[in-house]
Amino acid sequence: MRALILAAISCIFLSSPVMAQTPADESESGLAIPRMVSLRSNLINARSGPGARYPIEWVYRQKTAPVEIIAEFELWRKIRDWEGSETWVHKSMLSGARTIKMTAKGESNIYNQPDYNAKVIAKVEDQVVGKVLKCPSGSSFCLIKFDTIEGWVPKRHFFGVYGDEVID
Repeated sequence: MRALILAAISCIFLSSPVMAQTPADESESGLAIPRMVSLRSNLINARSGPGARYPIEWVYRQKTAPVEIIAEFELWRKIRDWEGSETWVHKSMLSGARTIKMTAKGESNIYNQPDYNAKVIAKVEDQVVGKVLKCPSGSSFCLIKFDTIEGWVPKRHFFGVYGDEVID
């Protein structure tokens, strides 16, 4: 009898499909993990797990703010924000648009060239969101557009672009 039960259990395990493992640098969507995206709405519920039944931990209220997708589960994305907090949001609440959020305390300079010795054309305060236009190879600066101002900002002053990332 014991042999019959073991044989039945073996058949069940051998006939069941093997669960595919996703490599650390790939996702269910086929896009890279991690990757930067932005918030699509002014009101986004951040949940403790990947589903509407999980409790809301807080609400994001800054449309276009950048976040990093660090995991995926079906229609849900685990994100890390500019403060390092990790939560889950529905994928429909995210956009592929590339933005940055100023994280340096106080004001940061916006330069007319990607150089600390270049002319300062404006200043931007922390928590302001801008659109990424360009991040050249080998540069520690990115060309960012803040409303009507366009200029170069050091990468170390914002969240939204990886240190060695090139954006054309």
